[in-house]
Amino acid sequence: MADNKDDQNQSTETTAPAAGAANGQEATGPSFALQRIYVKDSSFESPRSPAVFQGQWAPKISFNLGSKSARISEGVFEVVLTITVEAKVEENAAFLSEVHQAGIFTCTGLADADLEQVLSAVCPNILFPYAREAIDSLIVKGSFPPVNLAPVNFDALYAQSKQQQAAKAAGEAPAGDATN
Repeated sequence: MADNKDDQNQSTETTAPAAGAANGQEATGPSFALQRIYVKDSSFESPRSPAVFQGQWAPKISFNLGSKSARISEGVFEVVLTITVEAKVEENAAFLSEVHQAGIFTCTGLADADLEQVLSAVCPNILFPYAREAIDSLIVKGSFPPVNLAPVNFDALYAQSKQQQAAKAAGEAPAGDATN
């Protein structure tokens, strides 16, 4: 008869309660947790197939991204990162791929400004690698060469957005939007 070591070597782990919990107090303060990551929507179009495969492959690639968040319940938020990649050859669309990568996050105990930064920068930063992989997978399954999207600094994008909002509120034209 063969022994199954997994059945014989059972162990239990216990952890000591936190100092506050030992005194009957709940630990308070800010908390952040990821509950789930999922693809909310995805699409791939190659309107010129199969003719697009017969010419020289020298595409012009454009890349757009955006994010939005919505409160699901108290302290629970859905954040959706949208990435769109379009390839054109000689001004004709070779493919268009879009992914809406979403996540459910728990954020409690944060000031409004901190919560806004978490939902606008931290959460999209967590979602980006999943969205990048999903976009790449769609493009490769469409029989095109992979598109390796460079990392994105969501903290810098958030800071830039806040500066533009402040400039707009002050009645100034945002940088780069000046007209003569």
